[in-house]
Amino acid sequence: MLERTLVIVKPDGVRRGLVGEVLRRLERAGLRIVGLKMLHLSRPLAESLYAQHRGKEFFEPLIEFMTSGPIVAICIEGDNAVSRVRALIGPTNPAEAPKGTIRGDFGSNIRENVVHAADSLQHAQREIALLFREEELIS
Repeated sequence: MLERTLVIVKPDGVRRGLVGEVLRRLERAGLRIVGLKMLHLSRPLAESLYAQHRGKEFFEPLIEFMTSGPIVAICIEGDNAVSRVRALIGPTNPAEAPKGTIRGDFGSNIRENVVHAADSLQHAQREIALLFREEELIS
């Protein structure tokens, strides 16, 4: 099933010069980039992006981290894109992520794990709409 999902290269990934590597791995997996932009998340936008975590102890540090520097938002399209991207990036905790995954190869800790990716098609659609206008995406 053709799906779209969202990948974000987090501030640590941008600072470390890993944007190209993330894009390369996504494209090498046969996924298509249909939207790409660099931006600095505002606090309200970061809070909207991570709204499902509001009230959890890690919410405030996560918002501070995600607004600490530029990010790169990537809209990805492909068959079963959500699950394929999740497999490419690996588990949230880099210590549990296999080598060969983005987080396993480059992640430092649970927060500074290089990338964010939507964990469901529903979340992907909501997150894409937060970061991209429809006219910014190619068809």
